[in-house]
Amino acid sequence: MNRGDNDPFELEAMVALRRDLHAHPELGFEEVRTSGIVAKWLEDAGIEVHRGIGKTGVVGTLRAGEGKRSIALRADMDALAMPELGAVAYKSQIENTMHACGHDGHTVMLLAAARHLARTRRFSGTVHFVFQPAEEGRGGAKAMLDDGFLERFPIDAVYGLHNMPGLAPDEMAVVPGPQLASSDSWEVTFTGIGTHGAKPHLGRDAMTAAAHFLTMVHTIVARKVDPLQPAVVSACAITGGDFRALNVIPDAVRIGGTARAYSAQVRDQLEAAIGELARGVANTFGIASDYAFQRRIAPVINDDSATRAALAAAQLASGRPVVTTFPPSTAGDDFSEFGSRVPGCYVWLGNGPAVDGALHHNSRYDFNDDAIATGARYWTALVEGELR
Repeated sequence: MNRGDNDPFELEAMVALRRDLHAHPELGFEEVRTSGIVAKWLEDAGIEVHRGIGKTGVVGTLRAGEGKRSIALRADMDALAMPELGAVAYKSQIENTMHACGHDGHTVMLLAAARHLARTRRFSGTVHFVFQPAEEGRGGAKAMLDDGFLERFPIDAVYGLHNMPGLAPDEMAVVPGPQLASSDSWEVTFTGIGTHGAKPHLGRDAMTAAAHFLTMVHTIVARKVDPLQPAVVSACAITGGDFRALNVIPDAVRIGGTARAYSAQVRDQLEAAIGELARGVANTFGIASDYAFQRRIAPVINDDSATRAALAAAQLASGRPVVTTFPPSTAGDDFSEFGSRVPGCYVWLGNGPAVDGALHHNSRYDFNDDAIATGARYWTALVEGELR
């Protein structure tokens, strides 16, 4: 863990650590090894460590000077339940688990900055380094908040960072307003009266009703939502009947999917419209419908003041002009749980060309180690700029 005078962020050690984390990925709320490593690296730097926040989350707290302002920097630690098909030397050693979104890199960049800030302390105030579990759909941010995060670590602002294929590893994008969409799930079950496939007139056909619903649900965005308001509704799963009984029209068919939006109004509109359509189709076919809409992750919307601070830090950290017109993503991130409670900003850091498996959630994805230095510089500049 030694550093050279020309290596303020211990890059050689951080690259080795990132590859070790990549080889030993852990799913959400299972990051026992990862959080233990994070805690040790923080403690070795003299940073106050709080373990077990939201089950496997870690918070490192560093204070300097007399400043009263406090900020949080968040990195996610979890991997995805999918096989790694790439051929890197540090390929995942855990079956059907891999770091396919770069959280191994996010963890290391924040660790590098935390250790550097602990040595230099060129700021005045309090910074909390938040290593969050279970970002990939398991509710890690909410778990930390439910565990009293804001009460234990009061903050004035919160910041997040995610790698982005398509930008160079020394390139950043900082944009005000919406960054990531809400991520909600919906399910509809149509229940009719099953019957012999040769005698459909004796039953009430849930299968045909489901087919009509499927063709119509994708018109909600096209015909219900303001075309200037981005939104997505997709059906992603369907079950009904049995391929071993192809002469039976089933009693019930179940359909599920996702809904995405950037505004609370459109989010409400999607929830209502899917339910209205399900009920209307069911009434048309004289059958019953059961509808559930689960609000999972709110949209990530950057606060103007926090965005200005992030932009200033990115300008110092990046080796090129900062991108300020980057389009929002329809993916989701539960960073919104923090950002909806205190002013926040979520920025993008390049991961290199978006080719040859470089895209997120691809079985050949790998975080670009060339981005570690830029990410660590950004976090450092942000703390030194915000806490003066």
